[in-house]
Amino acid sequence: MEKIIRKINIENNTNLNREWLVTNGLGGYASGTLCCIPTRRYHGYLIAALAAPLGRIIMLNNLIEQVCFPADLKTAKSKIVTFAGSQLEDEQLSENRTYLTEFRLENGLPVWKYTIEDCILEKTLLMPHLQNTIYIIYRLLSQTPIQLLLRPSVEFRPHGKPFTRERKKEYTFSAKSNQFEIYLNSIFPSLKITVDAEKYSFTLDNIQYELNYTYESQAGYDSVSSLWSPGFFCLNLNPGSSTCIIASSESWDLIRTLSSKEAIDAEHIRRTHLIENAMIKSDFSTELVLAADQYIIIPAGRTADVIRANALGDEIRTVIAGYHWFTDWGRDTMISLEGLTHITGRTTEARWILRTFADYVKNGLIPNMFPEQRKQGIYQTADATLWFFHALDRYLTNVKDKLILRMLLPKLIDIIEAHFKGTLFGIAVDLEDGLLSQGQQGYHLTWMDAKCGDWIVTPRRGKAVEINALWYNALCVIIKFLKKEQPENKNLNKYSEYAAKARESFNEKFWFEQGGYLYDIIDGENGNDSALRPNQIFAISLPHEILDKKYWQQVLNTVQTKLLTPFGLRSLSSDHPDYKAKYFGDLRSRDAAYHQGTVWSWLIGPYIDAWLKIYPEEKSKARHFLKSFEDHLNEACIGTVSEIFDAEKPFTARGCISQAWSVAEILRCLYKTME
Repeated sequence: MEKIIRKINIENNTNLNREWLVTNGLGGYASGTLCCIPTRRYHGYLIAALAAPLGRIIMLNNLIEQVCFPADLKTAKSKIVTFAGSQLEDEQLSENRTYLTEFRLENGLPVWKYTIEDCILEKTLLMPHLQNTIYIIYRLLSQTPIQLLLRPSVEFRPHGKPFTRERKKEYTFSAKSNQFEIYLNSIFPSLKITVDAEKYSFTLDNIQYELNYTYESQAGYDSVSSLWSPGFFCLNLNPGSSTCIIASSESWDLIRTLSSKEAIDAEHIRRTHLIENAMIKSDFSTELVLAADQYIIIPAGRTADVIRANALGDEIRTVIAGYHWFTDWGRDTMISLEGLTHITGRTTEARWILRTFADYVKNGLIPNMFPEQRKQGIYQTADATLWFFHALDRYLTNVKDKLILRMLLPKLIDIIEAHFKGTLFGIAVDLEDGLLSQGQQGYHLTWMDAKCGDWIVTPRRGKAVEINALWYNALCVIIKFLKKEQPENKNLNKYSEYAAKARESFNEKFWFEQGGYLYDIIDGENGNDSALRPNQIFAISLPHEILDKKYWQQVLNTVQTKLLTPFGLRSLSSDHPDYKAKYFGDLRSRDAAYHQGTVWSWLIGPYIDAWLKIYPEEKSKARHFLKSFEDHLNEACIGTVSEIFDAEKPFTARGCISQAWSVAEILRCLYKTME
């Protein structure tokens, strides 16, 4: 099987800033820097996705990796060299003297090559699909046997929990016939470790040490963590041979099912199937297909969802919005769905995702998100439900599935009716103009949802431009569905009348003549808000556009001039007094910039949609807007796309290192711009 290879130029001064990510289809993952020095609280070799109330737990935090060379004849002393991982105390491994000479992705899986004097060592890392297990495989490429020393270190905790100077945890360690186990208490499962090696030993020394996570310090958090290590493994490695350390929270029977060779072969076969099933085949798009696989997961512990899905002959799936810290969000899922599923040939899973979220409709809303460590969603969103209409419409445009439409149509009607009557958080149709208003003190209901303590950075209460573009689109979608399935439905005329009223009111009230673009908010707490933001692009980009065609060119020109960057659209124009060029600093500083200039990569999708409506024959030029993202796969988190970027050059990647709607929208647009 031919593998998709991305080889990275090794630059010692950037190895600490570039990261890797491997996931397991459950929401669990492994992640770190290229030089394998952890800098974030989220870095580790095994972050297990466990059922609520645990959530994702970091279980194997650090692995100190050393080569032991045979004793020198003159000194009669062996030589130990640390080549990766954060070392103990004053022996801290310096990034600038790492022995890393090559890093590459093979079908999206990370591979390191180290040159340590005359020793050449290769390391591969993978997580078997749907297991909370990590395989770390080493192969000796040079001709002299070596001893490999591996020290696992732990601090069991929820992966997003900030470090605290709490008292030392008391771990229990046991060893029996190649079964090593670390246990903390009855709350956490034990960490099980085994090795796949011809000959090895384990030395027990019971060490506790502190580790400084530099990114946490820059972000204004406590940055020192206390790790515990029971000891270290010594594995003999001969030329051309491989050895492996396996860590897991699963049962011993499951762990021992696959050898390291079987595990890596199976994972490459699975990834090859993903590549073959996708609708686009370029190297760039194929890498994004593999990146997209990181987000489609089976959520752990949602038993009721599983029962409902199985009763219908379906399975449960959802979408992780981004790594490391996001869970499954309704808005992000619906925006991402077409790119993550249709373009990748996973339409069956799209159906499962849509049905899963439909089961959670409450008061006319789908959940905004499912928080870590909880089974139930929270609903504070004005747009996720409207994006649900769009996602279902795109699914049914691409797939003939009458059953799901008939199953969900009653819920869609209930949702529309709830919006007419008024539902939670002030979400209600203004019957005078047909437009949708939203907002409640203390809540952030649109995608511009930054909040720091009680401070809502961009509250946007009133009639928001993209909310009404989505509302009109949803009305048009349900009108289409009713004409197809229930042409005699009594609501059909009502929805048609209000769609026409909303469109007329929108074009009358949202056009900001002085600026030549659309207001961001009308009828808000302070009247109309003329801040130049990207939200107006949805008035053109959605399949059922609410904006009259006579305004399209002016809006596009303004957005292109003021907001377009090589990595998406700025969230606010630079001439606004609240504009922030850089997303950096402590939490309050970052939240203040999150939607006040920061570039969002997913917005390149609706921008291209709008651009192609005006220039439908210019697909190659539209594709050019995606060009910078291909080089970005060498930066930040290798092989995937970041959540956000600074608003000015050099457009430094920020936020989540791997974001679902960023990858999905680029994939969708790559397909849409195919000649």
